[in-house]
Amino acid sequence: MEGGNDTQSSTTGSASASFGEQRKRNIAYKLRIGDILKGVPMMNEGKFLFLELGDKKVVRVNILANCVDKFIQEGEKQFASLTIDDASGQLKLKAFGEDIEPLKEVVQGDTLQIIGNMREWNGELYMIPEVIKKVDVQWLLVRKLEIQNARKDMPVGENNDSKLKNEIMVKIKEAETDGGIDVDTLIMNTEASPDTINGEIKKLLEEGLVYEPRPGRLRYLG
Repeated sequence: MEGGNDTQSSTTGSASASFGEQRKRNIAYKLRIGDILKGVPMMNEGKFLFLELGDKKVVRVNILANCVDKFIQEGEKQFASLTIDDASGQLKLKAFGEDIEPLKEVVQGDTLQIIGNMREWNGELYMIPEVIKKVDVQWLLVRKLEIQNARKDMPVGENNDSKLKNEIMVKIKEAETDGGIDVDTLIMNTEASPDTINGEIKKLLEEGLVYEPRPGRLRYLG
């Protein structure tokens, strides 16, 4: 369903063509929104150059996220914005003039793959989309696994282990009114690698603090 970082999907048709003048040949880094928001915008005389993120100079990104808000302004000055969320943070997409058409087709709750260019204006970091494609919600988890597996394993200290365990326990307890929480949901909404989260869940099960009413579903054993 997803191509390489520089591959433009043929399924986007006229939607991608309408963003032709915005298109850059920079690498479209696969990132989570939370990572993007940690970047430092580098400017030159008020013009955005790139986002400094570790050793990367990020201009163009490839994101998977849910649309949580939408604004369309018709008339002489056409403008559209979408607020997207991937459980690690939120980011706005903005388009102007005729380029608002692909955004108009999106509805709140859609899961989207977006390729576009980062911008900064008046202290706000946002994205000008080139490609917007609706995808299945399961791709959010696939993307998180993909990014986590691409990172080098970092040793986790005892204090961090304890903090993560407490965070998972809080989420499981809060979900009791809903009859528990799915493991996939925990993984999506917790900032740690899936392997680390699964390891903590296994410990909680062994300690008898939580149980599985059915496979992949967790409840608090209080």
